[in-house]
Amino acid sequence: MVRVDKPTWKANYFTKITQLFDEYSRCFIVGADNVGSKQMQEIRMALRGCAVVLMGKNTMMRKAIRGHLETNPNLEKLLPHIVNNVGFVFTNEDLVEVRDKLLANKKKAPARAGAIAPCPVTIPSQNTGLGPEKTSFFQALQIPTKISRGTIEIVNDVQLVKEGDKVGASEATLLNMLNISPFTYGLVVQQVYDQGTVFSPRVLDITDEDLMKSFQDGLAKVASLSLSIGYPTIVSVPHSVVNGFKRLLAIAAVTDVTFKEAEQLKEFLAVSGEAFFSLSLFIITLNNILFIV
Repeated sequence: MVRVDKPTWKANYFTKITQLFDEYSRCFIVGADNVGSKQMQEIRMALRGCAVVLMGKNTMMRKAIRGHLETNPNLEKLLPHIVNNVGFVFTNEDLVEVRDKLLANKKKAPARAGAIAPCPVTIPSQNTGLGPEKTSFFQALQIPTKISRGTIEIVNDVQLVKEGDKVGASEATLLNMLNISPFTYGLVVQQVYDQGTVFSPRVLDITDEDLMKSFQDGLAKVASLSLSIGYPTIVSVPHSVVNGFKRLLAIAAVTDVTFKEAEQLKEFLAVSGEAFFSLSLFIITLNNILFIV
């Protein structure tokens, strides 16, 4: 491959990124920390045919986007999110499917001193196979051990590193001695851009059932508020009608006033003089009537 000079390479990059924004209406902003070139190549191969990965310097990406704002002003929403080691994954396919392919391409990696732990690390109780001369090393990390058959045994499970903590040299050395590779690295979806809207990737996990539940909870709150302050709304009117109907039934049950819906109730109340039995029938009948209404 013939290498071009730097100005030409930059011009080609600007052309490529603007073409991708014109061709694709959706993209992910992905973090690429601790992702090697071989793993990046595997990710590109896995996404071939459904998405395009584009990495680059943040300054160049911002400059390209600013130069394309006249054509697509919505791209300005991406600028605040282009920080640290990030890139773009362009697609016109289903966002959830592409996201899942991205997350599936992860590699296990040993702990390195100075790295930020992406997840908590717990060392299970086990016989380490290490000789007694390493006991002081475990004591320095406050890990309870005992000597079993000439080797060091960890007595209890120990949380060595918390999520978000910086891995120390001692922790990294211990994990490597125990052949534990606690972390997995890959492209991490940080933001989603879809036809001019930028949102969190957690939105992709929302199901139709979640939306329906949220909508129903909202309706219930509006209805409760409307009933409390006596302000009728489209969601509170059915409750007001039912409450009014219940009051009419109660009046009909203790007076000579009657109407079609109350006749069956009066018949049940007349069957027995026992208050408890009558009350039970009243409740059952009321529930049946309200269910029909």
